[in-house]
Amino acid sequence: MSLLKKILLGLLGLVAVLLIIAAFLPKTFKAEGSIVINRPQQEVFDYVKYVKNQDNYGKWNLMDPEMKKTYEGTDGTVGFKYTWDGKKVGKGSQTILKISEGEEIETELDFGFGDPAISYMIVEPVSATETKVTWGISGNSPWPTNIMGLFYDMSGDFKEGLNNLKNVLEK
Repeated sequence: MSLLKKILLGLLGLVAVLLIIAAFLPKTFKAEGSIVINRPQQEVFDYVKYVKNQDNYGKWNLMDPEMKKTYEGTDGTVGFKYTWDGKKVGKGSQTILKISEGEEIETELDFGFGDPAISYMIVEPVSATETKVTWGISGNSPWPTNIMGLFYDMSGDFKEGLNNLKNVLEK
């Protein structure tokens, strides 16, 4: 058997094993990060409820500053839609679904494939001058795309974004 055939059979075997593993992995995902920011709860919430502000702290926004952005509606209100198209971050949209004033904002993230995911930012008082912010995402990850969960966890991206947010708000 030639070396090329052995390599191809090995690659096919690897793909088959990964597909079998994916069949047993969860079909949902969740990732999040938290941080304490030295600012009052309402001040933090008043900043994070505006999706456009993610340009100042979100890892993905900062990664691709040349991406094209469009907006529909009024930022900071239910129904606001932010759409992006970038070379590094691809295409997608984020729509505000729910706002619990002073406490939480929930958005739908649509990356153009699969089911949209739900992203959230929760702000909770730690003290009068400190606020815990939790930023996360949850959604469905059908077979075989659920195999990506073995190789990539978005929690680190949220933590990086939260560190950026802390730097912005504590200046």
